Amino acid sequence: MKKLFKQSIFLLALAVFSGCKMDIVNPNGPTDAQVVSTREGLITYSIGMKQNYAASAFEALAITTGGTTREVKGIATFTNVLEIEAGGSALPTFNGNVLGVWLRMNRVMGMADDIIASAPTVLATDNAMRSGVVAHAHLFKAMAIGGLATAFEQVPTQTNKAGGVTFVPRQQGLLKAIELLEQAAALLAANAPSTEFNTRVLGANFNLLNCINAYLARYNMMAGRYAQAIAAANLVPLSSASQFNYDGAQTVNPLFNQLRVVNSFSPRDNFGLPAGMFDAADGRLAFYFQGSPVTSGSDVLRTIRGFAQTNSSPIPVYLPDEMRLIKAEAILRSGGLVTDALAEINAVRQQSSGDVFGVHANLPAYSGSILVPDLLLEVYKQRCAELYLSGLRLEDSRRFGRTAPPNNVNPVPTSFERNRNFYPYPDQERLNNPNTPADPAI
Repeated sequence: MKKLFKQSIFLLALAVFSGCKMDIVNPNGPTDAQVVSTREGLITYSIGMKQNYAASAFEALAITTGGTTREVKGIATFTNVLEIEAGGSALPTFNGNVLGVWLRMNRVMGMADDIIASAPTVLATDNAMRSGVVAHAHLFKAMAIGGLATAFEQVPTQTNKAGGVTFVPRQQGLLKAIELLEQAAALLAANAPSTEFNTRVLGANFNLLNCINAYLARYNMMAGRYAQAIAAANLVPLSSASQFNYDGAQTVNPLFNQLRVVNSFSPRDNFGLPAGMFDAADGRLAFYFQGSPVTSGSDVLRTIRGFAQTNSSPIPVYLPDEMRLIKAEAILRSGGLVTDALAEINAVRQQSSGDVFGVHANLPAYSGSILVPDLLLEVYKQRCAELYLSGLRLEDSRRFGRTAPPNNVNPVPTSFERNRNFYPYPDQERLNNPNTPADPAI
């Protein structure tokens, strides 16, 4: 009976949804409130929150925004896939992929909120477990807010089980994510997590503090806080690897599943970039792609490799060289020394060995113009290659000022590197929440 209850808790926590409801109701299983009311339930729920993000929320962010930024091409005849591929102002508010990004990120945020609210009471006498569980929840809540801020102009920063959440501009959402991460780091500094937490919740190859600092660097960069981005990036060891693990059965690598099993989308060759934006000698092409190129209309498609070789391949929580590229960008945008930025760029370009995930550009040193706009363009190129299908390119495309798509041409021509700036808010949210903002033009 005890084993069955634990399995019910796990399945509830891990629920991956593709419909239009925020929760899957199992009349024979415990509710969220029941799960987080016990020590064992809270620990299991924390494990489920991480796996929910890894298997479900990350999939929606990487694949849907990857379609918007041309990293992958929608090749299935399903309407929702074709709508993402077309983009433009005609993208409907009932698109299922956009709804997936919205629901899945909000589900992770809701799980994190449950943990943050319950842990102080349930784990009142267990400081070492409580600090780990709450810091872990802060990290994933920040990741959920950051994912929403990548896709939408305005975002919620707190869930409300009664409905009617309020929205804040995405900049304010990013600042909230940063605040959560800073709180998480402070919790770990005050009380080191227990061995039980590290073993049961984090598992192998997941360094919580390094992940917190990596996402602090990322979101400070997105928010335009350059000094803070550099400081956080400097705290992340390049030799440390944190990853999401999949067992290939209960949890499946979402990139493998979408790009090699479901096949609704297919990777575009050359990272989905136009001529002049990639180097044919880049070693990361052979890392991320395999097999012979296949022509599909005006596109050349490849088979995914990289972090999607099997249904149980791990996916990095972040790539270490993102920290180098964050520092290069922040230095350039804050008026720092060009030579310092160039050193970070070349560390990424020239790397031929030693990356903990095996991602090596193996290119010569940069030899182009060292004017700041040109170096920023080089940073963007390196980010597109290094961080392929990580869910970051839509934000990058906007931040680096890549040409915005027209708001009166449908579908958006593939000559544009992205076919939307932000997504419209899903009908499900608008019909149930009077606080839903107006949709962006494109």
